[in-house]
Amino acid sequence: MRAAAELMFRHGATGTSTPAVRDAAGVSSSQIYHYFTDKEALTRAVIALQTETILDNQTALLSRLDSFEALRNWRDVVVQVERDLECVGGCPLGSLSSELSERDPHARQALAEGFMQWSSAIRDGLQHMIEQGVLRDDADPERLSLAMLAALQGGLLLAQSQRNTAALEAGLDAIIERINYHAVVAPPTRPTGRGKAVPQVRK
Repeated sequence: MRAAAELMFRHGATGTSTPAVRDAAGVSSSQIYHYFTDKEALTRAVIALQTETILDNQTALLSRLDSFEALRNWRDVVVQVERDLECVGGCPLGSLSSELSERDPHARQALAEGFMQWSSAIRDGLQHMIEQGVLRDDADPERLSLAMLAALQGGLLLAQSQRNTAALEAGLDAIIERINYHAVVAPPTRPTGRGKAVPQVRK
């Protein structure tokens, strides 16, 4: 599964053959088909693995959101990961979604579930901020988490084509600024990458 995930991240699901997975993993074809009835089943397993990997890397930070500083630290980790990858490859789930959603309904469902788990992790983090008294009760963690994930996915897509993280940073900063509207106490300003402070607004 790890070999398949790496190949599909680099070449896409269509561009990854079962023999290529076999050779990369150092196993026999019979071993692959013992666990996976066909390539579609292997692809769904890769989607599950990529979802698990993403959540393992982010849930620890999201589960400890107790301040805007912690939220921005999560944002910085996301941006730094993309910089470390030199903006190559995009999001593992996003790339597979663009490729498979219109032609493989089972893969589309698996991807939708993966994105939902990701959104739920963000939602739980924002809910924790409410419980910690950082956000007011009128905040809507469900809607805000979907907006955050949408900004994240759009930013990763643009980073892949533009080979820089400017759009990713702008999108995440815009959603964090929106979350500021629900702050119990307006957090301090923080300089952006362009040397300007992000306005902190509260109702």
